Amino acid sequence: MARLYEDYHRPLLAFVLRLTAGDRQLAEDVVQETMIRAWRSADTLDPGAVSLMPWLATVARRIVIDERRRKDARPQETGEGPLENVPLPDQMEDLLRQVVVSDAMRSLSAAHREILNETILRDRSVNEAAEALGIPVGTVKSRVYYAVRALRVALEERGVTA
Repeated sequence: MARLYEDYHRPLLAFVLRLTAGDRQLAEDVVQETMIRAWRSADTLDPGAVSLMPWLATVARRIVIDERRRKDARPQETGEGPLENVPLPDQMEDLLRQVVVSDAMRSLSAAHREILNETILRDRSVNEAAEALGIPVGTVKSRVYYAVRALRVALEERGVTA
């Protein structure tokens, strides 16, 4: 094995460097793995062959191909760098929107606040809101219509548009 390594290490490394596009670390790993496979297959190698380079080159090429396939099979790893640059949503916008809407809701009449609370905030249908409040369905419909108009005006007074 020492003689095999002495005779074929340099030419095999040069060959594998071309296969790995100059990646010396990968090339050295491939040469090492090729030599390990040659040692494991020593009983099948022809000691009378003029050169073992064709066998070693074939094994090395297959190792490089397997390595490429392995890398392609899993997603590429990324560092923490891209995550550091991802903008986080500004929580202040949501908080400010909640404050403005709450203030606008407080400016509405009690009946309008109550009807918007039942239909919009609690997501109840007109029939469900009428039953919960104990008022006719037609009254719920008209109150919702006028409450939404009043809320829109209150929001516009506070600088909120569409």
